[in-house]
Amino acid sequence: MKKILMTGGGSAGHVIPNLALLPKLSEHYEVCYAGTNGIEFALLKDKGVPFYTFSAPKLVRGSLFRNLTLPLCFLQSVRQAKHILKDARPDLVFSKGGYVSLPVVMAAKKLGIPAVSHESDFSAGLANKIIAKRCALVLTSFPETAASLPNGMFSGSPVREELFGADPAKAREKYGFDGGKPVLLVFGGGSGSAAINRAVDQSLPALLKEFDILHIRGNSKISTQFHGYVPLNFEQDMASAYACSDYVVSRAGSNTVFEILALKKRALLIPLENGRSRGDQVENAHYFKERGLCHVLREKDLSAQSLQKALHDLTDDHDLPVRLARAPFRSGNGVILSEIMNLLKD
Repeated sequence: MKKILMTGGGSAGHVIPNLALLPKLSEHYEVCYAGTNGIEFALLKDKGVPFYTFSAPKLVRGSLFRNLTLPLCFLQSVRQAKHILKDARPDLVFSKGGYVSLPVVMAAKKLGIPAVSHESDFSAGLANKIIAKRCALVLTSFPETAASLPNGMFSGSPVREELFGADPAKAREKYGFDGGKPVLLVFGGGSGSAAINRAVDQSLPALLKEFDILHIRGNSKISTQFHGYVPLNFEQDMASAYACSDYVVSRAGSNTVFEILALKKRALLIPLENGRSRGDQVENAHYFKERGLCHVLREKDLSAQSLQKALHDLTDDHDLPVRLARAPFRSGNGVILSEIMNLLKD
């Protein structure tokens, strides 16, 4: 059986798509993973996949001093990655991007091991721009992104298959919702969003007149209790969280947006910005807003009042479900698996 080494990390956005592909890849290939002892290790540790650990330096934007040792640390990471690849002996490397992937793909190129990468966002991040030149194929979530790369191919985004299997009635029962009001799911990425949490907290009395609310807050806690409001620090069972919901408020990371589109959920996106992002979430949100597939509230305009108005506009958009039903965006799992199999069939 041929072997694939997967890599990607530094944030959940570079790991969860790999987890979406892992079950089907494991049916056809031996799979292992290379990453740091960060979030990728935490998310993979219970998946039964051999995990190789190495150190990977991260570029700190806007800080020359903190980047002075970056070249030396990067060379050390590439050497560590080469040792891992020589030990694992994969037939192919699959990279989901981020700074964690870069040393692995560089090492694979030096060792003559073919690599495939996947770019989730509309515009490629710095690591994936470098990685693309060293890959046999770059798969993309957006067709326009593929057209901008000499070795690009539009595949769609990896989406976790388990998200499609939950029963809405059982999901509402799990969270204690009786079905009397539509359910609003609110979350702000893997660690929550202080800005979204604050706006929701200030709006709760008004919002609870219209919705039951499932709010995944991250580490932020709320001391008071409200009927119809379920706050969680984290939810492993996102299938149930999505299934119980009629509307979604979230950030605009590519993986999240494509999950929402694949599940045909009516969403208000609040993209991360204000210098804490390279602008990819704003691009993602704008792309789908232009196509009439979501509503968008910029973080710079976020307040309790603007959130309530934006949600009112969302619920009043009665044509949105029709546009979502017609949208061409689906899970890219099948195309990605097919392209990997084509490269490994010889």
